[in-house]
Amino acid sequence: LFLAVCAVGIGGTFQYGYNVSIINAPTQHIHRFLNETWNSRYHKELNPDLLTFLWSVIASIFSLGGLCGALIGGSMAIQLGRKGALLMNNIIAILASILMGISFPTGLFELLIAGRFLIGINSGIGICVQPLYIGEVAPKHLRGGMAMGSSIFLTGGILTGQIIGLRELLGGETYWPLLLSSSCFPAFAQLLFLPWFPESPRYLLIDRGDELSCAKALKRFHGSSEYRREMEDIQRECFALVGEKPKKPWQLFTDRGVRWQLITVIVMAMGQQLSGINAIYFYATYIFEQAGISAEKIPYVTLGTGACECLTALTCGLLIDYVGRRYLVIGGYLLMTLWSTVLTFSLTYQELYSWVPYVSMTSLFAFILSFGLGPGGITNTLTAELFIQSSRPAAYMIGGTISWISFFTIGMLFPFIVNGLKQYCFLVFLLECSLVAAFIFFVIPETKNKSFLEIKKEFHKLNFGRNT
Repeated sequence: LFLAVCAVGIGGTFQYGYNVSIINAPTQHIHRFLNETWNSRYHKELNPDLLTFLWSVIASIFSLGGLCGALIGGSMAIQLGRKGALLMNNIIAILASILMGISFPTGLFELLIAGRFLIGINSGIGICVQPLYIGEVAPKHLRGGMAMGSSIFLTGGILTGQIIGLRELLGGETYWPLLLSSSCFPAFAQLLFLPWFPESPRYLLIDRGDELSCAKALKRFHGSSEYRREMEDIQRECFALVGEKPKKPWQLFTDRGVRWQLITVIVMAMGQQLSGINAIYFYATYIFEQAGISAEKIPYVTLGTGACECLTALTCGLLIDYVGRRYLVIGGYLLMTLWSTVLTFSLTYQELYSWVPYVSMTSLFAFILSFGLGPGGITNTLTAELFIQSSRPAAYMIGGTISWISFFTIGMLFPFIVNGLKQYCFLVFLLECSLVAAFIFFVIPETKNKSFLEIKKEFHKLNFGRNT
C-alpha cells in the first residue's frame, strides 16, 4: 500500500507542486530570452508592457491547463481506469517537457507557452485521479493517512522545485531550459513503477464487474487473510448502487441525495485557494527583507517555507486517523485566522520596533504550518470520502474545476488586492478562514473510520431532513 501511494504520487500531485515552484527561479532569464527572441525576429525592442503580458501568460497558462485537466480527469478515470488514466497522463508530461526544453534553442517562446499549458493539463488530471485511486485502495482505518500521500507529494514537489531551482543547480542562466523540462523525470519514474501495481479494486468490481481481478488486487494490497473484509465492504456498496452508471458532473447538481456533499466540496476547494496561502508566498520576500535578510540569501530562507509545508503534511498524515478530519480542518482555519491578525498588526507596525519584522517572520511560518496541518491536505481527502463510487469521479471534476478557477482568479486579482489594501489584505483572508471554519463546524460530520455507505447515511439526514 505504501509503495502504491509512492508510485501514484510521483507522477500525480508531485508534478503539480514541482511545476508551480520551478517557474519562479528562471523569471529574469525568461525575460531576457523573450527580449532577445523579439529583437532577432522584429529587429526592435520588446515593449515593457508586452513583456509583462507575455510573462504573465507563461506563468498563468498553467492554471488554464489545470482547469482543462480537471474537466477531463474524471472521464479518463472512468474510461481507462484509475491506473490507466495516470499512465496515459505521463505522455502529456513528457511532450510538455520536450516543448519547454527546445523553446530556447529554437528561439520559439510559443513552445514555452504550449509546454506550460500541457504540463498544466497533466497536473489537473493528476490532482483529480491520484486521490481517487488512493481513496479507493485504502482500508478505512488507514484511509486518512494514505490520502494525505497526495498532500505529502504535492508539498514534496514544491520543496524539490525550490531546491533544484537554486542558481547553483538548474536555476542559473545556462540551465533554465533544463529546469523547465525536468518534469519528464517524475513522469518516467511513474511509467516505470506504476505498472507493477493493480488497478483500484473498487473500480474493478463496481465499474467493470470483474470480481476475480478485484479479489486478486485486494490480496495484493491487504494480504490473503485480511482482504475478505474489504471485499465485503465493496460488495455492499456494489449492491447499494444496483448497476448505477458513473454520473456526469451536471447530474450531481440536480441530485438531492448529494446536495450537501457537493456544497462542502465547493466551499472547501474555494476555501483552500482563497485562504491567503498565495498571499503569504507573495509577501515572503518583503517580510524577509524587512527582517534584514540579504537578497542573495532569500531563496534559501524561502526553502524553509517549502520545508514547513512538507513537514506539516507529514504530521497531518500521522494525526488524521487519530484526531479525525473535522478537528484538524477547523483547527487549521482558526489558527490561520489568528496568524492573519498577528501578521496584519506586525506589518502595520513594521517600522516601529526592530523586533517587529521577526514577529512577521514567525507569523509567516506559523500560517504555513497551520495551512498544512488541516486545509492543505484534508480538502482532497474529504472529496474521496463524501461520495460513493458512482459520484466520486464527477465530484473530483467539480472540485478540481472550482479549485483551478479560484487559483486562476486569485492569481489575476491578487496583485490588485495587495496594491489596494497593502497589509490589510490579510483581513479579507481572515474573514474567509473564519467563515470556512464555521461552515465545517456546523455542516460536516466526522468521517474517520467510517465506510463510504455510513458517510452517505450521515449526509442523508442533512439532504432530506431529520425525519426521513
